[in-house]
Amino acid sequence: MFPEGPLNVLFASIEMSPLAKVGGLGDVAGSLPRALREAGADVRIAMPMHGAIDRTVLSPRKILDDVKVPWPGGDERVDLWTEEVRGVPVYLIENRRYFGRETVYGFDDDPERFLFFCDALLACAPHLGFTPDVVHAQDWHTGFLLARLAQSEDSPWSGAGRVYTIHNLGLQGNFDEAFAHRHGLTSALTPPPPAEGDEGLTAESVLSGMALGIIHAGRVNTVSATYAREILTPEYGAGLDPLLRARADALSGIVNGIDYDEFNPATDPAITQHYDADSIGLRAANKRALQQEAGLPQDDEAVLFGVVARLWAQKGIDLVPPAFGPLLASGGAQLAVLGTGDEAVHAALLDLERRHPHRVKVWLAFDPPLGQRIYAGCDVFLMPSRYEPCGLGQLISLRYGAVPLVRRTGGLVDTVQDAGTDLQSGNGFTFGDATPEELREAAERAVAAFARRDAWRAMQERGMRQDWSWGRAASQYLALYREASDEQAAAAEL
Repeated sequence: MFPEGPLNVLFASIEMSPLAKVGGLGDVAGSLPRALREAGADVRIAMPMHGAIDRTVLSPRKILDDVKVPWPGGDERVDLWTEEVRGVPVYLIENRRYFGRETVYGFDDDPERFLFFCDALLACAPHLGFTPDVVHAQDWHTGFLLARLAQSEDSPWSGAGRVYTIHNLGLQGNFDEAFAHRHGLTSALTPPPPAEGDEGLTAESVLSGMALGIIHAGRVNTVSATYAREILTPEYGAGLDPLLRARADALSGIVNGIDYDEFNPATDPAITQHYDADSIGLRAANKRALQQEAGLPQDDEAVLFGVVARLWAQKGIDLVPPAFGPLLASGGAQLAVLGTGDEAVHAALLDLERRHPHRVKVWLAFDPPLGQRIYAGCDVFLMPSRYEPCGLGQLISLRYGAVPLVRRTGGLVDTVQDAGTDLQSGNGFTFGDATPEELREAAERAVAAFARRDAWRAMQERGMRQDWSWGRAASQYLALYREASDEQAAAAEL
């Protein structure tokens, strides 16, 4: 059963901030393991030694040399390095053929690359002197690891509990039957019995790393409770909703956290004026500094809306230009946007800037310090997402005293409560349908509420005093690990 002493956890992820971060997965892997260690668990991260990692900031120690990994067409070899990052031991698997590339993702052989990472990790496992009580696999890339554990009863890690976290169901790591046959995955593709009322799952529906993770985990979770419910439906299930319904008893949601040391307006070196919930009046200096940086009038009365996002339709950013045109024309609002993404969304935002040059500034860039200044300076932070497994932007905005305006979906539902008309409760503004009209109506409500300065400041303070740190989430993950470990131990006794 669950061990009495410190819990050993192997945290498998393709990304980890600050070594190799592409999106929210990198933030999670860079912060959650540290919080788990602070809670008493011995957590170690495993990831590839990507070519994208800046080796000059590392001082890794090689602990395994020339490990043989059985592989179609002939054995591959890997070296294993270890490094401590922010107090967390990290295993880095080096193989130049698969990981010596300039970017983390975006290659036709990504499924093969990340299956190889999982196989290489298991090849190294007997030599590490570390036996996890729980293997925690992240997203489709490491779903293969759980499938291999199910196929490898002789692995020293085969008795570990298995937890699988879905960060974004829309990215699945699909492959075909020939790939499965070539890599010996066919026996791992048997799905569970369908849920009552569902038809049987098709063979094609389980041909992905994501599906393998869902099938072979003891516990499946995603990064908010609402998203865990949403993905059971065809609208949000991305074709895997029948499989998820079949595993509904094992499915749950835990809202992500943010790193309160990294995201702290009282110490953030990127912002003009430091402040906290007790000195929120000082925050106005950051608004004026952001307006100046954006080339916008330094107008305390204008409501400054901010966006820091990937500029994709998934994030709902295409709704912003048609929604904000009338609001900007009326003179009551300003808009600052930072991000890159879809060219059509770029064009629409730049056209909005052209039509309202004294009201809109668009930065088509990836610039984290500027992002911090937007969080610290904007009055309202926009997240009109079509779907959002959790979202970090709204959590950062609450930490920085920017009032979030979000669509009611996924983790945004679990973290942002509408302030209503009296502004006496809640921490932001929400809207339902993903239409410009509904976004505009919510933005107009925010503009009207901004004029009620005492109630507005109280709403800001409520948001800033909420706890969205990783410590909250870590305690929930430890409970999930307990369930997975106990279940695996019980299965082994049968």
